[in-house]
Amino acid sequence: SGSTKIAAGDVVSLTTRIGIAAGDIAAGAVGSLAVGGVFEIAKATGDVTLGAAVYFDTTNKNITTTATSNIPAGWAVAAAASADTTVLVKIG
Repeated sequence: SGSTKIAAGDVVSLTTRIGIAAGDIAAGAVGSLAVGGVFEIAKATGDVTLGAAVYFDTTNKNITTTATSNIPAGWAVAAAASADTTVLVKIG
């Protein structure tokens, strides 16, 4: 629970991994998260190679290949160029 509404599709930090909100979750409420599957998630600038381990940057709210200070998110199921704004990630 928290003080901010979580929208369907938002990435939610689970401290050691991430989940994806399955539907809108009202502030302070409990809701459903997907913790497995492939999702298109916003990414930081930089190339991502197929199969690369990726991490969620909670400050910038995007996927990065930088492990330090970020949360393990899964792996890239498709390559993404530096200019791409999203990447397909297998979570879980």
